[in-house]
Amino acid sequence: MTDYFDQIFGDHFLLIMLRVFVALVLSGVIGFERELKNHSAGFRTHILVGIGSCLMMLLSLYGFEAYIDRYDNIRFDPTRIPSYVISGIGFLGAGTIIVYGGTVRGLTTAASIWAVAGLGLVIGIGMYGTAVFTTLVILLSLIFLNNFERLFRKGRSSSLIEIVALPDLQISNIVSILESYHITIKKVEIVQVENNLRSIFIKVNKDTELDKISLFEEMSRVEFVKNISERS
Repeated sequence: MTDYFDQIFGDHFLLIMLRVFVALVLSGVIGFERELKNHSAGFRTHILVGIGSCLMMLLSLYGFEAYIDRYDNIRFDPTRIPSYVISGIGFLGAGTIIVYGGTVRGLTTAASIWAVAGLGLVIGIGMYGTAVFTTLVILLSLIFLNNFERLFRKGRSSSLIEIVALPDLQISNIVSILESYHITIKKVEIVQVENNLRSIFIKVNKDTELDKISLFEEMSRVEFVKNISERS
């Protein structure tokens, strides 16, 4: 019975199961933190990346033993497959980065996906202590340093106002309204969109005491303005 089990599943099946399970748990913890913050790559994505990279590492370690034992001229290089995982995971991370107007989102999630891929490789080779410690460091960075960053940037934060309008809009009219509310303009960007419309992105200093309803209502009355929205 034992020989039949080894023939079907291999000599290292229980060890492989353990490592895949550890990759699932640690990657899932990091992905759950991203899921709580409503990022595009969350719980399931991080689990799949972690397990997938762990699987590639296990393949590199144990997948070619039969060929090595059978042929003396085969050379064993356990780092070859993991090197492709590290370089190839970038396409998935790039898919989580969104550039919208003057705002770039998803960089932290992309970095966490790349880190989870490395985590899976470490678990695949059996470095459990290193994997657990790295997971704790990543979680501390994502949770506590995010709050510290907000505290550090307090008073210097900004918001992005998007105005969808016809090309005939005089931007100076919008600027005059913003100045009347004593709003500091940091950046203006114009992007052509479909149906003869254009989006105007205005980056301004965030002011908690600002009456946004009155501001938006006044800007909406400007001729040729079709839509106004704000992005944090």
